[in-house]
Amino acid sequence: MPTTQQPDIETPEISPSELEQLPLLPTKNNVVFPAMVAPLLISEQKYARLIDQTLMRGRMIGLVTQRDPNEDDPGVDGLYKVGTVGSILKMLRFPDGSVRFLVQGLVRFSVREIVRSEPFMVARIETHEDSTERTTEIEAIVRNALEQLKKAVELSPYISEDVQVTAMNTEEPGKLADLIVSSLNISFEQKQDVLEIFDIKKRLDTVVGLLNKEIEVLELSRKIQSQAANEMGRVQKEYILREQLKAIQKELGESDEHTQDVEEFREKIEQAAMPEIAKEAADKELDRLSKMNPSSAEYTVSRTYLDWLVSVPWNKKTDDNLDVKHAEQVLDEDHYGLEKVKDRIVEYLAVRKLKESVKGPILCFVGPPGVGKTSLGRSIARAMERKFERISLGGMRDEAEIRGHRRTYIGALPGRIIQALRRAEAKNPVLMLDEIDKLGADFRGDPASALLEVLDPEQNHMFSDHYLDVPFDLSSVMFITTANLLYPIPAVLRDRMEVIQMAGYTDLEKVQIAKRYLLPRELDNHGLKRSNMWITDEGLARVVHDYTRESGVRNLTREIATVCRKVARNVATGDNKKMSIKGDNLPKYLGPVRFIPEVVSRAGQVGVVPGLAWTAAGGDILFVEATRMPGRKGLSYTGSLGDVMRESVQAAYSWVRSNHDLIGVEPKLFDTSDVHVHVPAGATPKDGPSAGITMATAIASVYSGRVVAPRVSMTGELTLRGEVMPIGGLKEKALAAYRSGIRTVLIPQHNQKDLIDIPKEVSDKVEFIPVEHMEQVIELALAPEGKKRIPNATKERVAKTTGKKTPRTRKRARASASTRRHK
Repeated sequence: MPTTQQPDIETPEISPSELEQLPLLPTKNNVVFPAMVAPLLISEQKYARLIDQTLMRGRMIGLVTQRDPNEDDPGVDGLYKVGTVGSILKMLRFPDGSVRFLVQGLVRFSVREIVRSEPFMVARIETHEDSTERTTEIEAIVRNALEQLKKAVELSPYISEDVQVTAMNTEEPGKLADLIVSSLNISFEQKQDVLEIFDIKKRLDTVVGLLNKEIEVLELSRKIQSQAANEMGRVQKEYILREQLKAIQKELGESDEHTQDVEEFREKIEQAAMPEIAKEAADKELDRLSKMNPSSAEYTVSRTYLDWLVSVPWNKKTDDNLDVKHAEQVLDEDHYGLEKVKDRIVEYLAVRKLKESVKGPILCFVGPPGVGKTSLGRSIARAMERKFERISLGGMRDEAEIRGHRRTYIGALPGRIIQALRRAEAKNPVLMLDEIDKLGADFRGDPASALLEVLDPEQNHMFSDHYLDVPFDLSSVMFITTANLLYPIPAVLRDRMEVIQMAGYTDLEKVQIAKRYLLPRELDNHGLKRSNMWITDEGLARVVHDYTRESGVRNLTREIATVCRKVARNVATGDNKKMSIKGDNLPKYLGPVRFIPEVVSRAGQVGVVPGLAWTAAGGDILFVEATRMPGRKGLSYTGSLGDVMRESVQAAYSWVRSNHDLIGVEPKLFDTSDVHVHVPAGATPKDGPSAGITMATAIASVYSGRVVAPRVSMTGELTLRGEVMPIGGLKEKALAAYRSGIRTVLIPQHNQKDLIDIPKEVSDKVEFIPVEHMEQVIELALAPEGKKRIPNATKERVAKTTGKKTPRTRKRARASASTRRHK
């Protein structure tokens, strides 16, 4: 680390207290001498705080060199005993916590005693001032040292002439020795040896010896450089001869490999139909390449860059198939259901058919795993007859993965976007960015921010990759992103995409998907034919209902593959009899039933209410249990509940207490008993406000002793006034209720508009009752006082509470209207 003498800086005085307690700062590979100013870098936090405190208090610091520079936190034995008292002049703090500071050496010191070791070492020291006496012998050594220094400056490229000027103006022999040794390219151990010499004459002798040795090394180095220069002259001569050979070959009509490369690239540049700015960059780089030696490292870098420039599809496009009926047919062949997504693609093709210059849509498919988001992208490309490329973004943390590396780095390449376009060999492919919700960010950058330019139709026509360093038009690309969750995607990125929600499949849809797609595919994968085996509709329904519990079809695919493997084993052993897999013989292939509807065994109890939850894997049933016991602690809750869910429990409990007359509970019961609310699956974290009415129903049931209606579930946020607020994910929750055997679902009145998205298969089997107030929920979900079960008049109470007409109420209404007409 360079050091300079600063004679103009006023030397601070060292107070007696600092001699008794001087903080020590270990330095690595560096020795600071008195009267020198040196920049130092500290990365350890405790020493960074020491620098901060020393500078603020205007105190001195002891600079001591470590014996082992690789040791992060040396002890007393890891430091030399002689150092330099220093004064900190300036300090600069960096974002990573490290500190760079400028320190001025003042005087040598030796450690007498370590006073304390934590948080940093503090020592009692003894200073050693240099003698200013110049005897005849010292004067002779000084002149010799100056002569040798002059010779070293002439030979050395790293010793500045300023060092010689400063040395000639230095009057004190000790400071002169320190200045010379700090300028030499020697090890820190040799410099430390000089620092520990207090006798001026002995120090000067040692420095002159080191200076003479350095001069010998420099003279030998100059000799080697002269020989290398002669060799370089030979290389230049060969280069001139090669150039002359090229001219001769050109006259003879012959060409070498280098010339062929240049001409080939020139031809490719003309054929690539690049934009003007890209062509200028390619021509400029080709001109550089033609003047390079093929054996140089830069030649390979330049050649690789040109290869990327000419291979990117600047103007190559595939012709879109704009036949709407053809697109519908392809999409229906590959996927069952998913009508919203199919309609959106068909609409885009219809617009393209009417107007050619339409920017590619940027779609975001959001849904649970296994519902066909990724495979749908392939189907869209097939329907439009475009190339398809997929980029997985899961776990990506480096911005350069999107934008590419700059060419100054070794092994630099374009980003994944340009690489995908090169593979597609067209500028208008369907490009799928998979798992966009799982992007990361660290010190290398934020890939999500880099995607802002890619996914913005107003910007992506001028997308700039760091490697190509010329703009590329991405407006013709059809971007499709996929995600399991929407909230991890940054809002600014989410705003640039058209989000299409993809809910889970119903049981009927899964059976049809298995029958049309999964089973034929697995038969082919296992080398089987329909003559070997087939699974009936009843068998597929049993697989869906009894062996899988998911929103998608991945586990369903695995179960079908399991059946195929067992049949393949029989066929391989010579049993060619056709296997017909039905519901009754399914356990023979898949084992015992894995999923038993939990609602059937747990419904109709006091204090147990089945709620509905939304998860990343789709909807699920969430039981809320409540029990009452003697005590005065009030409310407690368990089950890994998040902050929002805990607040929902508190609000539900407060509503029940404030409406005790509505549910038929004496107020003193709340003072003499405790209630415990528990949500099973305690190892799974849960949060959200949509279980508010469920918790209030469970608490009301356990205090009143009224039974919860069987096969009734509910979802909704509860306010202290008892209002039922809207929730999200109704379709997923409805599917979960249907799969679990629920037949009545209480939903917020404001969510009635979302019932249009519920599949007909579900709405035919499950009754959805909108409610506005908690009073309606209590009336519908709990048995009347003194009853152990829900009476047959439940539907009459539903009609009374919600205004919805049942068959019986419709008959009475018609009779009443007829009477009025007669009158």
